[in-house]
Amino acid sequence: MAQPVNSARLAAVQIIARLKSKGYTAYLAGGCVRDALMGTQPKDYDVATDATPQQVQAFFPKSAAVGAAFGVVIVYTPAAKGQGRFVTEVATFRAEGAYSDGRRPDEVRFTDAKEDASRRDFTINGLFAEPDLDRPGFVPADRVIDYVHGQADLKTKQIRAIGDPGERFGEDYLRMLRAVRFAARLGFEIEPKTSAAIRAHARYLGQISRERIGQELLAMLQGPRPTLALDLLQQHKLDAPTLNEDPNSYELEASRKLPRNADVPTRLAAWLVDRHGRGAMPQHIVKRWRRALSLSNDCRDELNRLLQLMPRLDEWASLNIAARKRLACHDNWEPSLLLYSAIGGDTQALRDDTQRLAHDGIGLAPAPLLTGDDLIAARFEPGPNFKTLLDRAYDQQLQGELQTREQALAWLASQPR
Repeated sequence: MAQPVNSARLAAVQIIARLKSKGYTAYLAGGCVRDALMGTQPKDYDVATDATPQQVQAFFPKSAAVGAAFGVVIVYTPAAKGQGRFVTEVATFRAEGAYSDGRRPDEVRFTDAKEDASRRDFTINGLFAEPDLDRPGFVPADRVIDYVHGQADLKTKQIRAIGDPGERFGEDYLRMLRAVRFAARLGFEIEPKTSAAIRAHARYLGQISRERIGQELLAMLQGPRPTLALDLLQQHKLDAPTLNEDPNSYELEASRKLPRNADVPTRLAAWLVDRHGRGAMPQHIVKRWRRALSLSNDCRDELNRLLQLMPRLDEWASLNIAARKRLACHDNWEPSLLLYSAIGGDTQALRDDTQRLAHDGIGLAPAPLLTGDDLIAARFEPGPNFKTLLDRAYDQQLQGELQTREQALAWLASQPR
C-alpha cells in the first residue's frame, strides 16, 4: 500500500472510527483493499463490521438499508460544500446457507470477520484492512487482515476461488464471469482448480439473469484487456452460454485487430463476425444478442448500423460521389473503419478517397441549396415525396451538378407535382 488517498476513503474511515468508538469491530473490505495493495486508486470504499444493520442505522441516521436481509446498509456522509455526499456500503459480517437457486443464499446469519472472508468469491477480494485512526488518510498505515491468503495470490497474480471452487460457483454462477473479468482487468491467471471448476459449471450460467450477464460482459469489453476477456470466455466454455447460443469453434481474428479505443458496439460487432463470419444474417444474431445481454436500444442500434455498413464499404469503388460523401458523414463512420480494418478491409484507400472528396470544392457536407420551405413555396404537396425530392437535389449538389441556389430552384421547378 503506497499512496495517500482521497476524501471517499476518509469518509469510510470516519464510519469505522465511529463504529469502533461504540465497541464494534470495523474494517475496510474487499476491492478497495485489493486495489490499494496493488497501488491503484480504489473506485469506492466498503466497510465490514460486526454491528448489526439496525445498530449501523442507529449510529448513522443518514443511511438506508438496501439489503437488510443480507446485512447491508448505505451510509451517506456529507462531502465538501457543493460536492454532494459520499456513499459508503456498510455490511455486517455474515455467513451464508445453501444457494438453492444458484444466485442468492437461502439464509444468512451474522458472524465474525474470519467466517465472512471465507464466504466471499476470490482470495484477492477476501481481504480486510484496519486503518490507523491517527493517520486515516494514508494507506501505508493500514493493518491488513488476510484469512484467505489473498496477498500471496496478489503477488503471484492469480485469481483463486476461496475454499472449494465448485462450491463457490455453485452458490452463484455469475462468479464464473467475475473470475474472467478480474483476470482480464488485472492481467492475472485463473488458478488451475478454479479454471477447471468454471469449465465444469459453465453450462449452468444460463440460470443467471440476462441483465447480470450483460453487465459483466459489458464491463469486460470496457476494461483494459477486452480481447483477453473474450479469449478467457472461450477457453472456459462461457462464450456460448453468455450469448445464449450453441457452442462453435472460431478464432478471435477481428477482435484481436481492434485498437484499444474501439467502443463496445464495435467490439461486439467484431466478436459477432469472429463467431459467425461475414456471411451471417446479422440482424437475426443482433436480435438474439440483444436479449441474451440485455443490451440497450442504443447499443443494439449502433451494432446493427456498423454491421450494415460493412457491405457498403465493400462497394465503395462502385458508389457514386454522392453516396460516398453521405457514407463518409455517417455517425458511425470512424467506428465502421475500425471494424472494416479488423475484418481485412483496406481503410487507407477509403481515407485517401474521403480526403480527396473533402477538398473537391464542394465538401463532404455542404449546407443544402434547397429546404422543405422551398418545396412548400413551389406548391408541392407535403408528404413522403418531400424527402425524396430533397435527397435527389442534395445528391446532385454533392456531385456538383447543382452548384447555385438559382440552379437548384430551376431544377425544382422542372419536377412534376
